[in-house]
Amino acid sequence: MDLEVSPALTIPAAELRWRFSRSSGPGGQHVNTTDSRVELSWDIGTSAVLSEGQRLMLVTRLGSRLVAGVITVTASEQRSQLRNRETALVKLADLVAEALAPDGPRRRPTKPTRGSNRRRLAAKGQRSETKRQRRRPSAE
Repeated sequence: MDLEVSPALTIPAAELRWRFSRSSGPGGQHVNTTDSRVELSWDIGTSAVLSEGQRLMLVTRLGSRLVAGVITVTASEQRSQLRNRETALVKLADLVAEALAPDGPRRRPTKPTRGSNRRRLAAKGQRSETKRQRRRPSAE
């Protein structure tokens, strides 16, 4: 089953690698006999569906999560392998979509207004006065 990340990008099932192991989550004795934990891997470096620009963007934004150009997500929250497979697919799609999303608008630096500065200093003075009132009277 192909993974649709966005209308413009669909990862073919042939490029996805699945691995299953025993989960440490809920399930009692049943969990000791079932391979319900799922690892889903996708090799970004050799993927045929990515343009060079997309590949570069994914490598720079997901660099800390990549191992030899391969992104891996795990899912072991559910008790059934099928549900964990679905969860892993959603996790991978969200991760890739977020990494390929364009940057938001740049922040325009602004100065605090004169009024906000005045209010800040007034509050600071009031706090200082409150603390001064709490002091023990000096024996002068």
